[in-house]
Amino acid sequence: MKYPIGIQDFREIRTGGYVYVDKTPHIHRVLDSGKYYFLSRPRRFGKSLLLATMNELYCGAKELFEGLWIHDQWDWETSQRPVIWLKFAKMDYKKKGLEKALVDEMQRIAKENGLYLETDTLKDNFGELISKIADNQKVVLLVDEYDKPIIDFLDDVPQAEANRDVLKSFYSILKDSDALLEKIFITGVSAFSKVSIFSDLNHLTNLTIDPLAYTLLGITQAELEMVFAEQLAQHDKEQVKRWYNGYSWGSDERVYNPFSILRFLSSGQYQNFWFETGTPTFLVKEMKRQKLYDISNRQQTYGDLTNFDFTHLNPITVLFQTGYLTVKKYEPEDLLYTLDYPNREVQFSLEQMLMAIYMEDPLNESIPRVVNIRNALRTKDINTVIRVINSAFAGIPSEHWQKENEHFYRALIHLTFSLLGTYIHSEVNTANGRCDAVVETANHVYAFEFKLDQPAQTALKQIHDKGYLTPYADSPKEKIAVGVSFSKTKKAVVEWLVEDL
Repeated sequence: MKYPIGIQDFREIRTGGYVYVDKTPHIHRVLDSGKYYFLSRPRRFGKSLLLATMNELYCGAKELFEGLWIHDQWDWETSQRPVIWLKFAKMDYKKKGLEKALVDEMQRIAKENGLYLETDTLKDNFGELISKIADNQKVVLLVDEYDKPIIDFLDDVPQAEANRDVLKSFYSILKDSDALLEKIFITGVSAFSKVSIFSDLNHLTNLTIDPLAYTLLGITQAELEMVFAEQLAQHDKEQVKRWYNGYSWGSDERVYNPFSILRFLSSGQYQNFWFETGTPTFLVKEMKRQKLYDISNRQQTYGDLTNFDFTHLNPITVLFQTGYLTVKKYEPEDLLYTLDYPNREVQFSLEQMLMAIYMEDPLNESIPRVVNIRNALRTKDINTVIRVINSAFAGIPSEHWQKENEHFYRALIHLTFSLLGTYIHSEVNTANGRCDAVVETANHVYAFEFKLDQPAQTALKQIHDKGYLTPYADSPKEKIAVGVSFSKTKKAVVEWLVEDL
């Protein structure tokens, strides 16, 4: 089987013998339901392939759809339209500047269609291009990664604002061109406020968390088992789901990131495929600045999820739109969405990077440290667990620790035990009345309670009083309570007590 890993060209997939998960029923349903669309999805989720498929549909490439659902459902005779397809990832706006890059793109498309543009401004160029390409037919406009000139400059707000203003002016011509447009489909990673960029597209339908698009992109469990049954049979299906499934934008049905699951099926190895293609250094630094390290079970409104102001960055909104958080539950009565990590791949990768940022550790030694803790817990070697934890705290730069020692303490403990969950079952809780961490190995169940500048006996008493190990009473595993006292002044664990229950 040939996997189309990283291939965004529908024609290449269909003519090159690559496997294709048939998304044409979903595409047909969307295209048949309206005129102006916007869709936000994380990177590597198939947005470019989606537009490439639409391009071939409107260009009338019927032969490419042989054997697919839409082949006998699409009106090939009357649906053919001229297409303008803008691909911002292909434009050299960093070197030329966004306005010049767009002007050059208008000229390129015009030349490709045997046309000459006579107007002087970018906005007029765009309007003239639409008018001349239409030639008594309505035009389909596809815009891929519209927000890239903004996303690429989130750490340079003046440039991001300048690029936003260029885009707003550029798209403003679309209102006057309405009679010439058959369809508009715009994709991106982030749903910036329509008021700021698409202010004249009053009927732009945001599909980001619309039922029409729940499974438009991504691979469902049913699709995976149908198309890749033979390959999937070689692996633990539940383990594969834990690692790579889990994305949702509102429904109970969850999807796999196509890039990650195809890489896994191709290699047969559990790795962080998606994360390695785009490390969010700026975003993780912003999370640290805002003291945000525990992002699970966050409740947000519709407005939080569909818009954000990059001049006052809300990391939770960005984490959702870029794929590090996903919808786990929606409460219609409260109009609230509960967000959490989609899967193990994403959680492990982001927390590992957070740990490295907190520790200012370019070598990223957090994983060897966590593995050492796992190995020690398997042999009930609590002394080694404490030693490893203390070595981690010793690595925190003194100036940072002195400024916000309690925050660093909380963050490091949380991230250490959360990362431990990648290797053995480890639950990290921060709510009142819940244990700091419960860790299970093959033969043991540990309840860890950490106290800051309080006796270890106080921590141990809380484990007893709150009954943190009671849910495991019927388990044949050995139950162990660990009370830990951490000193802010010494920047280390100074006392710990262990009790078998």
